Amino acid sequence: MKRRDFLKAAGAAGATLLLPSSPTLALGRKPSKNSDLATDKFPKRTLGKTGRRVSIIAFGGLALAGVAQSEADSAIAAAIENGIDYFDVAPTYGDAELKMGPALRPFRDNVFLACKTNKRDKKGAEQELHRSLEHLQTDHFDLYQLHAITNPERDVKAALAKGGAMEAILEARKSGLIKYIGFSAHSVEAALTAMAEFDFDTAMFPINFVCHYQTGFEDPILAEANRQNLGIIALKAMAKQHWPQNPDKEPCPRCWYEPITEQALISKALSWTLSRPGVCVAAPPSDLELIRKAIAAAPSCKEPSEQELAELEGIAAECKAIFG
Repeated sequence: MKRRDFLKAAGAAGATLLLPSSPTLALGRKPSKNSDLATDKFPKRTLGKTGRRVSIIAFGGLALAGVAQSEADSAIAAAIENGIDYFDVAPTYGDAELKMGPALRPFRDNVFLACKTNKRDKKGAEQELHRSLEHLQTDHFDLYQLHAITNPERDVKAALAKGGAMEAILEARKSGLIKYIGFSAHSVEAALTAMAEFDFDTAMFPINFVCHYQTGFEDPILAEANRQNLGIIALKAMAKQHWPQNPDKEPCPRCWYEPITEQALISKALSWTLSRPGVCVAAPPSDLELIRKAIAAAPSCKEPSEQELAELEGIAAECKAIFG
């Protein structure tokens, strides 16, 4: 499923994607705003030059699009209780901002909130930023990103030019509406151009074992991001491949690719991604059940053994990589 088709399925699928509780959390109960939120029990890493320590698993707001507000409230509360404090959303994710805002509001002081804009002009980015602040019921974003940069000229250089989106973003940082500036990309060329032409704080990019073993897709991005001490947020860590033409299982309505769903392989895939140099955070697929599985796997993630690396390389050889 392409992202543009996502919203057609989101409403129908939403009711079945409730995030199950951990053994210590009843979904109907929200932790106290002043509780420690159990974050001391969940692995954290420093997000590059920002200096902020955040959970190694992100909660992707797209998972909330089309679900009932009560379900969004429960999912956010469960994630926070289990140690997640990195939350990511964008205005292109349907009604996800509207669902995340009320759900996250009781905990806003205790979490790192990232948002994005796919506007490349100053006026459009400024309007979108303020609308997102309103939807998310917050007075600032910890991280604001150029979203889905793909073409070096059309996306990167246009945003950085006079009258471009970066002017609005820099003004917002100066006035305290945002703290850090980043980008998200699926394009090597666009990401390298962005890092060459602006002093970003973070980079969001696919770090996936299948893509790596087939083409080394992420290698130039990791090398430059680490040289600049950018906080690296890994996309697609739990992606397996493009959906086969005749899949032997029901496609996940919230993923345009075939995700990894087996808990054991999720643990190995996340361990691989989180062991890559400089990777701070992994963003699971935007599906509440898969987010739950990623949260369950993260505390036991470790450097993969030689045997595990060989197993992953063997799996990758049989897959159709989504990038590269």
